[in-house]
Parts: sequence; C-alpha cells; structure tokens
Amino acid sequence: MFKEFKTFIMRGNVVDMAVGIIIGAAFTSIVKSLVDDVIMPPIGLLLGNIDFSNFFLVLREGKAAGPYATLAAAKAAGAVALSYGLFINTIISFLIVAFAVFVMIKQVNRFKSEPPPAAPDTKECPYCASSIPVKAIKCPHCISELN
Repeated sequence: MFKEFKTFIMRGNVVDMAVGIIIGAAFTSIVKSLVDDVIMPPIGLLLGNIDFSNFFLVLREGKAAGPYATLAAAKAAGAVALSYGLFINTIISFLIVAFAVFVMIKQVNRFKSEPPPAAPDTKECPYCASSIPVKAIKCPHCISELN
C-alpha cells in the first residue's frame, strides 16, 4: 500500500497541483496587499476618503448602542453586522487574481509550439481528381496507372 501511495504522490499531476496550491497561497497574500494597500486607498480618496472595509450594515445592535464608527467597533460591541465593504474588497481581489491568471496563461500559450501538421494520408488522382491513398499505384475510381 505504501508503494502504491508513493507512486500516486510522485505522479506529475499531483506534484504540479501541489506546487500550484503553494504558489497560489503566496500569490493570494500579494493580491490582498495590492488591493488593501495600493488599489483601495486611491479609490477611497477619489470617493471622498471612503474606506470600503468599513462599509457595513448593522442588523442587530450589540450591548453598546450604535451608531458605530467602524466595523471593528461594531463587532467589539457585539453587534451583528453585514460587512459588504469587505465583500467589495474580496470581489476586487478575485478580479485581480483572475486577470493575473488570464495574462499568465495567455503568455504560456504564446510560447507553446504548435505540433507539426500530420503527413497527408491521401492524394488526388491526376486523371479523375478522386481522393486516393498516398501509397496507391492505381486509381480505384478510374483505373489509371499512377507514378
């Protein structure tokens, strides 16, 4: 059983998938930082110093009555909040990751070489224009001798 498991683990697809998951996890932290630290501050500035991570809707107030200035304050008070601002940040992160993967796959496909075209297995009879096998020395349609 151990030998079979070792064979399974050492297959190329499993190793490739593991590498992809590890790189994906590292890439996720980069994208999160890109969204939170680079993209969202200018967008918030353009919209009047808005911080999307603090967009929330209080569904039920906590022990301390609202209004709450931040999502952290609402959660600290025990309020039940719908954090749609964090959802917007997550959607933007997803779109960035999807675009990055699209660009990467597009570049990888650009470097892939096309397989050479297969050698033809038929030819045209010069007398009757019928399609015949390449190795034929006599046309089965018009009975002409081929060179």
